[in-house]
Amino acid sequence: MPVRRTVVAAASVVAIAVPLVFSLSAGAQPGARTAADAASAAAGPGHKPPAKEAVATGSGGAVSSVNPYASKAGIDVLRHGGNAVDAAVATAAALGVVEPYSAGIGGGGYFTYYNARTGKVSTIDGRETAPARMQSDAFVDPSTGKPIPFPEAVNSGLSVGVPGTPATWQKALHDWGTLSPTKALRPATRIADDGFVVNEEFRAQTEMNEERFRNISSTAKLFLPHGELPVVGTRFRNPDLARTYRQLARKGMDALYRGGIGRDVVRTVQHPPVAPGSDAKIRPGLMKAGDLAKYTALRREPTHTTYRGLDVYSMAPSSSGGTTVGEALNILENYHLSAADRVQALHHYLEASRISFADRNRWVGDPAFSDVPTKPLLSKEFGKDRACLISPTSTLTSPVAPADPRHPGNGCAKGTGTAERYEGPSTTHLVTSDRWGNVVSYTLTIEQTGGSAITVPGRGFLLNNELTDFDFTPISKDVPDPNLPGPGKRPRSSMSPTIVLKDGRPMIAVGSPGGATIITTVLQTLVNRVDLGMTLPQAVAAPRISQRNRADTEAEPAFLKSPERTALDRLGQHFVEAPKAFTPSPEIGAVAALEFLSDGRTQAVAEPKRRGGGSAMVVHKAG
Repeated sequence: MPVRRTVVAAASVVAIAVPLVFSLSAGAQPGARTAADAASAAAGPGHKPPAKEAVATGSGGAVSSVNPYASKAGIDVLRHGGNAVDAAVATAAALGVVEPYSAGIGGGGYFTYYNARTGKVSTIDGRETAPARMQSDAFVDPSTGKPIPFPEAVNSGLSVGVPGTPATWQKALHDWGTLSPTKALRPATRIADDGFVVNEEFRAQTEMNEERFRNISSTAKLFLPHGELPVVGTRFRNPDLARTYRQLARKGMDALYRGGIGRDVVRTVQHPPVAPGSDAKIRPGLMKAGDLAKYTALRREPTHTTYRGLDVYSMAPSSSGGTTVGEALNILENYHLSAADRVQALHHYLEASRISFADRNRWVGDPAFSDVPTKPLLSKEFGKDRACLISPTSTLTSPVAPADPRHPGNGCAKGTGTAERYEGPSTTHLVTSDRWGNVVSYTLTIEQTGGSAITVPGRGFLLNNELTDFDFTPISKDVPDPNLPGPGKRPRSSMSPTIVLKDGRPMIAVGSPGGATIITTVLQTLVNRVDLGMTLPQAVAAPRISQRNRADTEAEPAFLKSPERTALDRLGQHFVEAPKAFTPSPEIGAVAALEFLSDGRTQAVAEPKRRGGGSAMVVHKAG
């Protein structure tokens, strides 16, 4: 008996011409659907999801992401003449449809780009910003003088930052792309119109958020069709998002920053649509129309360090990803790591991560608001200075104290620091390349899985809860905290979209979701590939462990059963099972990566199992 479950949402029709490559059926207009059409739920034979592979090798360009619909959107753009930037925007827009709890136009992210013509790596900071009315005590309850309970802060308009994703897409396409936003958004618009097949991960993530979603009427209407969880194997349509994408395509991204979409966003933030009968306390936010109008996606110089003769580029502050991964690599370069002594290699990886997180928590914030010592943090001298803390026979006690990179020589000083605070585990990552040799590594997010849980009515997308990445109160009374809230400020992130060059040419592009575990996931993947002799697919699949200047190191179940765990226990490392962040199983990160092989082919790599497995595709697959 067919199961009837889908999303029903009102959508006005905005017709645009669609080229053959992304054409609809003859005579059909995008968005021209009746309520009966929208209510049809069974996924028919023409609506099977694209085939999903964790590894694909070939030529002509490549895409890797967490979802086959999104990867195919990018590949289709590459096949019809688009470049890596065009494909990245198309893939990201599709992820906003099929991975709406991790990304979308209600969030932000960081974009790293290698230009094959110039040989230069550039980045865009598309991080969300705090409204102009947000002060350093915004998350302190004035009636108690204490921080607002974290769940209450998450599920509120107060946590919503000014979205940066649409501005990132516009800037990337303008500076480096070949397609207009109209064409780049077409594949995602088609998916939103026609729907995608609900899988186990989408169902599980909806179930994880069910209580939160039921408290917001617009969110319950969209993601809990007929008041129930979406059913695996049925088709999920989002005509409201299709309509929103068409408006962005027709009017440009200013439709959000200075137009009707933005007015709807501000209204929703200030007056969250709490469901009738809900007793949830949903605080209103501080965002105004002027906050949207002032938003700018910023071009920043990437972070850069070298490691074993390779050039490693990533994202500079406001993200802490590039500085923290880079500092850890600089520490590790003082040691010989190899698969011959895997226990010592992992021990040094954990200790380097522990130390670099101590320095991250002390120094990294929005550089527009504090003096972030980015270059000193990434200096080889500072890495060597901090490496002296590591012993091959014992484990440091966390929280390790930070050091001052501006004054090398004190890196071995003992003391007590502050532990890394909570950071939402959601987010998604994608990588693309094209036939001309351009490469993109792009991480985007709405923060928590499900963001703030607030859907903009009639618009089809969730708003972020990114401002909870600020420290609610100072970490230490005696030490300045660079990550307190502030008007127009960008909260510190851990996103680490990374591109590695060998002899000036791309070797690896890599990144991951996972909150603060993004940093350790990227770092461990690089250590696995560069030091431990793994292939890139092996490096991605290997069990993960994450140390972030805490007493406990989070570990995936497969690692907890390994002989290396027992040996590391004897050195004083202490492991606990990783939390169940994305799905019902404990996982750390979800890598998407590319490697550019010596024979000229490209190997696209996605997760084989985490988050249900990712999707790697190439334009011309090797036989």
